[in-house]
Amino acid sequence: MNTRAVAKECRLAYWAGIMQERLGSGLSVRAFCEKAGFHENIYFYWQRKLRAAACEQLLEIKSETTPTGMIPKGFTEIRVSESARVGVQPGIASSGCLYIEVGGVRITTDNGYSPVKLVELLKGIKSPC
Repeated sequence: MNTRAVAKECRLAYWAGIMQERLGSGLSVRAFCEKAGFHENIYFYWQRKLRAAACEQLLEIKSETTPTGMIPKGFTEIRVSESARVGVQPGIASSGCLYIEVGGVRITTDNGYSPVKLVELLKGIKSPC
């Protein structure tokens, strides 16, 4: 990465922090900008830049991932075998349990486990690529 790209990343990170600060403040864009001492046009300029950078990253992720483009780099697509779909996996009872094994880590949960917690847990597990 060259120095221009690093400088661009730093500026984007700085303004992403400003955007987060504004959201956390509960103030309108105008009020926040007046308080922070810059014109709201500057705020919207960097908001556009951040959105464009986010779109670029999504396109990169899509081109580096599965054909559907839904699995980010560093994660593995989970394919369900036909026997698992009908609950006939050898040695595993079909009691509404979910079994996930990624990179030697095995997660077992019943159908009462919170989907929100499961999503958070899965975000933290990355397979070695």
